[in-house]
Amino acid sequence: MKSHFRLLLVLLLIIAAVFSFWLMRADPASHGGSNAPQTTGEPLISVAREDVAAAPSKLVNNTSSVPVPEQLPASLAGTSVPDGWARTDRLGNLIPTPQPRQLFEYFLSALGEESLPQLVARIQRALSVLDEPARAQALVTLGAYLDYKLAVSELEQSYGEVSGLGAGELQRRMAEIQALRRTWLDADTANAFFADDEAVDRFQVEKLRIASDDSLTDEQKAEALRQAESSLPERLRKAREETRRFADYEQVRQELSDDPRALEAWRREAFGDAAAERLARLEAEQKDWDRRWQAYAGERDRLLSSGLAEPERREALERLRASHFNETERIRARALDSIR
Repeated sequence: MKSHFRLLLVLLLIIAAVFSFWLMRADPASHGGSNAPQTTGEPLISVAREDVAAAPSKLVNNTSSVPVPEQLPASLAGTSVPDGWARTDRLGNLIPTPQPRQLFEYFLSALGEESLPQLVARIQRALSVLDEPARAQALVTLGAYLDYKLAVSELEQSYGEVSGLGAGELQRRMAEIQALRRTWLDADTANAFFADDEAVDRFQVEKLRIASDDSLTDEQKAEALRQAESSLPERLRKAREETRRFADYEQVRQELSDDPRALEAWRREAFGDAAAERLARLEAEQKDWDRRWQAYAGERDRLLSSGLAEPERREALERLRASHFNETERIRARALDSIR
């Protein structure tokens, strides 16, 4: 359902963006001076709720009348709001870091469960802890980021399925996306937000180019791939190494599912004693959760088909959750039930 909402939003935004562009051309006065950077190319003006799609940035500072539920969307229940995004310099200016984008995406990931105006209001509420001028700068960045999201969605739709692109097409697509980022966001913010993404993009293009080079032997391709990977930032190289290790572990876990001692020995050799113990504990907890969830899900389905009236059914469902899960787990269970 979330994907349907996002597709609908994108289509509405694309249509209204044309209208917004026409308005900008028809009203030269709208480009009047302002000390704040206008990353959207037009001033932040009030829009009606039904005209939200004209430019997502117009929602910023215009959500005071938008009703926002006290509880987080179900998919965010039991999670923590990202932190580390409120860094400022000695003059109170917001320091460009990756964390504001993480904050934005945390809330925007719930699009479909709540409307875009509601999610923007939630982000604004989080940003309200900042003092000036950082608060105004963060709001400008938020508006620019929302407009960038619209623009990049339109671009990605024009390319279609990424998996079918060759190295040249993929590189051209990535170059266009990078240009969009620096059109809507200032260079420092774009670099802070997307440095890791763009490093991975460059690696993926090179990886595709190596794989399609018939002049290289398998050994030469493997060496070229190692060299390409060495150009990644250290934290990304480590992340890829961890991903490979866990992929190997998943395969070994299946192969040694009937030999717990051998699996434990492999875990300790691959990850070290402390990490192996944590991994074993997490797996045991997950197995216990899966067992209880399956039992709960069967009883829940029978309850939902029992014909009880809505109030009685809701109360019975809460009692059922309480019989299977602790308080924290019940939040997770409600979230899973809401998207089933």
